[in-house]
Amino acid sequence: MSVCLSKGQKISLTKDNPGLKNIMVGLGWDINRYDTGGDFDLDAAAFMLTVEGVCPSEKEFIFYGNLKHSSGSVEHMGDNLTGAGEGDDEQIQIDLSLVPAEIERIAFTVTIYDAENRRQNFGQVSNAFIRIVDMSNGTEMIRYDLAEDFSIETAVVVGELYRNNSEWKFNAIGSGFQGGLAALCSNYGINAQ
Repeated sequence: MSVCLSKGQKISLTKDNPGLKNIMVGLGWDINRYDTGGDFDLDAAAFMLTVEGVCPSEKEFIFYGNLKHSSGSVEHMGDNLTGAGEGDDEQIQIDLSLVPAEIERIAFTVTIYDAENRRQNFGQVSNAFIRIVDMSNGTEMIRYDLAEDFSIETAVVVGELYRNNSEWKFNAIGSGFQGGLAALCSNYGINAQ
């Protein structure tokens, strides 16, 4: 049975499931089409972070332009350009056993592509969620529905996986950023072009 989280809530993924290895992180959203009339292209990404909270290099930034980490631990399943339809709009698969030892956290984000030029923000996005599925049996373990009204933000840190001793835990964050992907990259120590 899936556990529904609230903002700021943390939960262990591996305490009651010590054999957990392969998970799928699904991110989804709906667009309020009446706001701009233009197409929205939302992009999910994963930032693989050290204890200092930064990516060691650009290779630890997993997104539509870098789909798979060299360790094989994190793989983005591809860019959905429209967000149309039900369920997950983008998915990221994680093999917890392959995450490099220096990686303490994996932050999951969603940004709006070309938001400034298109005059779009997360106030025009609804029903955003993140969920984690145990890939061994297809069971949804946790779900976090973002209830915030982001009126000016163009990027959101939805949640993060993190190591705590020998456990993997999840933190429901739901924190908005202005400045889109460039602001997120800067926050995580990456020089975005």
